[in-house]
Order: sequence, then C-alpha cells, then structure tokens
Amino acid sequence: MIIDLHTHSFFSDGVLIPSELVRRFESLGYSAVAITDHADASNLDFIIPRMVKLASCLNAVQSVKVVPGIELTHVPPASIATLVREARKLGAALVVIHGETVVEPVAPGTNRAGIESGADILAHPGLIGDEEAALAAQKGTLLEITSRSGHSLTNGHVAKAAMKSGAGLVLDSDTHSPENIMTEGFARRVIEGAGLPAEAFAVVMSNARRLLEKIGYPV
Repeated sequence: MIIDLHTHSFFSDGVLIPSELVRRFESLGYSAVAITDHADASNLDFIIPRMVKLASCLNAVQSVKVVPGIELTHVPPASIATLVREARKLGAALVVIHGETVVEPVAPGTNRAGIESGADILAHPGLIGDEEAALAAQKGTLLEITSRSGHSLTNGHVAKAAMKSGAGLVLDSDTHSPENIMTEGFARRVIEGAGLPAEAFAVVMSNARRLLEKIGYPV
C-alpha cells in the first residue's frame, strides 16, 4: 500500500488536470493521493471548493482515495495560522505548509509557524532545528521526506531530526508532472537514501494511514 499526500495539479503549477493526476496514481496501485495545490490568501477560496467537489466525484467511482488538500506556500509566518483556519473552513481535509527548503527563499519562522498552526504536514522543512522538530512531535505535525529534486537535499537532516525528537515522518513526491510520481520501488530507495533503514518505509506509510484516518479519509 502506497500513499502520497503532497501533489499538484494545474490549479497551481502542476501540468495535469486533477482527474488525470489521480488516474496516474491509481494505475500505479496507490491507495490514496492528496491534491495540495499551492495557495495563499488570494486563491484559497478558488481552489479548495473545486478540490472538494472533485474528491467527492472521484471517490464514488475510483479505487484510489482522493483527499482535498492545500499547500500554503510562501505565506508570511504571521499569517499562517489564520490561513490554516480558513482553509479548513473551506473544506480542506489536509493542510500542508511549504517549509523552509534550502532551495527557495522561504521566510524564516515558517517551519515554527506552520507547526504551531496545527497543520498536518510540514513539507520539505530544510534544516529544521531541534526545537521545531520537538514541537512537531508534540503537536503531531508530520515532517516530510521528499523525492522532489532540490527539496530532497536535506532529507538526511530531516530524518535525523525526526529520529532525535520523536516526530513522525511521511514520504511524499511533491508531484508536478507525471515523471515525478514515485513507483513503490523508487519510494523505498528515497527512504534508504535519507539514511533510514529499509523498514522505515512501512513506518512512513503507516503514519500516512493514521493521518488519513484522523481527517476522515481512511484507507
């Protein structure tokens, strides 16, 4: 069973319409996929209701569970909590924060603000500090190991921070185009490339399943 909780359609900077994106994951045997297009205060109310409608339609007829989500991206840290609350009111079942990746000028303090806001996943958190990782463990925010080029440069650091703090990990692709979708074999290699033991693959997938149960999308 493989799950991906961080993907993008052409509602932000992905290249596929949502239905094709979902079908490509289904064809590879995924049990669940979240569509988490990039958003800020300008487009939350445009994207989320459409993803909620899409998920309702596809979940009635396809085997892969579709989760309507959002990724708050380059939002000023002081605004993150407000937008997380707004996203949930609009129907986002899953809220991802675009973390402090080392390959983009994400505002300092984004990781902490995202965790404090109660977001579900802190994506590509870069060189996350021990205090923030410990806070993620306390709040139940999952830290992301990613297969995305560039963002993946700090996977090893994130894995070590999570092991030290007890924070949960999740594995995602941050898919923007078809070639980004992970096969299960490649997903396992990403886990090992982060310095984690092979058995950690089952752990991260279990973490994803528990999160889906928590938000009402069990698989």
